[in-house]
Amino acid sequence: MSHQSYPQSAMAEMEWGARVLDEARLPQRPVSSVFFGGGTPTLLGPQALVAMLDKARSLWELAPGAEVTTEANPDSVTPKDLAELVEGGFTRVSFGVQSVVPSVLATLDRTHNPEAVPRVIDAARAAGLQVSLDLIFGTPGETLEQWNDTVSQALSYGSDHISAYALIVEPGTALARRIDRGELPRPDDDLQADMYVLADEAFASQGFHWYEISNWATSTELESRHNRSYWSAEDWWGIGPGAHSHVGGVRWWNVKHPAAFATRMSDGVSPAHGREVLSADQQVVEKILLGIRMREGIPREWVGRDKTPVIAQLMGRGYLDPTAALGGRLILTLTGRLVADYVVRVLT
Repeated sequence: MSHQSYPQSAMAEMEWGARVLDEARLPQRPVSSVFFGGGTPTLLGPQALVAMLDKARSLWELAPGAEVTTEANPDSVTPKDLAELVEGGFTRVSFGVQSVVPSVLATLDRTHNPEAVPRVIDAARAAGLQVSLDLIFGTPGETLEQWNDTVSQALSYGSDHISAYALIVEPGTALARRIDRGELPRPDDDLQADMYVLADEAFASQGFHWYEISNWATSTELESRHNRSYWSAEDWWGIGPGAHSHVGGVRWWNVKHPAAFATRMSDGVSPAHGREVLSADQQVVEKILLGIRMREGIPREWVGRDKTPVIAQLMGRGYLDPTAALGGRLILTLTGRLVADYVVRVLT
């Protein structure tokens, strides 16, 4: 599927989805967040992105003040592109900065020039867009000092929002093969923990607050509503090859291969590859899994009374805020954020 044909296939899925929701007699709800991501959508050009946004608007309407975001590599947009996106209704851009260290970018197979990043951020802000930066830490060979350089530079750019994710090496990728061959070291969990703490402290010192384990913003208003909706287990419809969706306790995922996706859409059939209906118990577990990652945590009553000793143990180990727990909410401490997966396992 080419860049030219993708927008048509995506809009066909939107039309198909609108019919499904209508036939299910679900109440009409305007869209509160639109997020173009999963690669470099700006390579499609602003006209294609605006066309897809217009299609969503025509089918579902956009809620007043809806958040409309596109991901972008720093070298994939021009000031003219950014102005066209704003004119078309976009409100936010998330730049994949990842690192300011050339050797780290090379390991990640990223092509942009770190020196161009502040210029594109200035252009985005001048166009009227909120700006978020995506960073990655724990790349094989990256040192704590190099990560500190990235954090310091990112803070100097004047963005509204920063996401920082620990690198996950996906099986079957070129990076995984290099690690398997011994060309690169495997990511070090302890070093990644040190990197996270360094970033959190640096962000806080410059007025950022964490609202989800991997996300920080300078104000509540500038938190990503799209992120919040995902971690709050709200409904979303993912469009495109491999996209995942969740509506009304039903989760499904599309075929991954672009050609298979395009064929299904041209034939007017569902692009879904699989689906599952979440039981009431599964929905509770998922709410805990997602909600514990948020700054406000989860209500104590979401966790069974049989977990009272576990909660006491988690507080004793410094993973849960004791004051919040006594007040009826389970909220991770900084140390707890480092072991969030473990906390979820013992709570569920």
